[in-house]
Amino acid sequence: MNELSERQRLLLSLVIHEYIRLATPVGSKHMVDEYKLDMSSATVRNELAELTDLGYLRQPHLSAGRVPTEEGYRLFVGNIVQESEIPESMQRTITHQFYQMRQDTEQWTKLAASILAHQSRAASLVTAPHPDQARFKHLELISSRGRQVLMVLVLVGGEILQRFITLAEPVTQEQLSSSAAKLTSLFIGKSSNSMQIESTSLSPLETDLFNIVLDEMKQADSMVSGEMVLDGLTNVLAEPEFSGSEEARKALRVLEEKPLLHDILAQTVLSRTSTGGVQVLIGGEGVYDALSQVSFVIARYGTPGIATGTLGVLGPMRMPYGRTISIVRFLSSLLSNLVAETMTD
Repeated sequence: MNELSERQRLLLSLVIHEYIRLATPVGSKHMVDEYKLDMSSATVRNELAELTDLGYLRQPHLSAGRVPTEEGYRLFVGNIVQESEIPESMQRTITHQFYQMRQDTEQWTKLAASILAHQSRAASLVTAPHPDQARFKHLELISSRGRQVLMVLVLVGGEILQRFITLAEPVTQEQLSSSAAKLTSLFIGKSSNSMQIESTSLSPLETDLFNIVLDEMKQADSMVSGEMVLDGLTNVLAEPEFSGSEEARKALRVLEEKPLLHDILAQTVLSRTSTGGVQVLIGGEGVYDALSQVSFVIARYGTPGIATGTLGVLGPMRMPYGRTISIVRFLSSLLSNLVAETMTD
């Protein structure tokens, strides 16, 4: 990376701040007038030309001002941007909202997605806390009709798996409840691997149920992350650069294709062994074509070995990075504390 002077770093920062605010190219005269700079328009223009030659700015038209490039945003985020302090009153309000529903993980994700979308004015995504390895907590079996039964499997960490199963022959609710209680007492807290060791003392019905439960738990083990909640898509589509454009349709496709999002998460924050760090992907970093017109601010939360999830904000590259990084970092820390307090034995 080319070394910039303090003046160039200042001017790059101001151009990006103004472009984020106005969504129009920023000229030298505007900068001198807006920020009362102690330098002439000609001096500013020369410095902006140098920043353009270095690849941090570009000029859409010869008569236009400058706009940041992906490299300019990366330098800004990595070395220049200052995170915005979240007011203590807001922190208290958000924390109180979460602690009112501390036992309901499904509501955590919805609330976190709503807060992220509102505070960032962009699109948000949050995945439910997902255990690194599924562990059995509780089984409910509810007779439906004939041989059909609703199975409700609760995993350690609060994840709930439901499906209808069909038994070989009709069974009373009393038998179902008794079998569910026995399986719960035998396997509570155990993973699919350790459950297989103790499956010899079961009746034929319990063996059938056990095999179904085991299959569900193995499927849960194979999942990269928990259920994903999205919010704020209209915020992205309302931005000037996305209004009625192909870029808007690309952004829409990214958010609609959840397998793609899961894959991106798996290759970024989920590949890390720790939680808490915020990652910023600008323009897909030359790796993810689907993100070529957007920025993605993401973090992993939770307690590795117990349960972890991800949260993030997706919006135009012209996003308020300081505020966005701060709210992502704050919610990541808050949700990590909730996981530690409610999901550990």
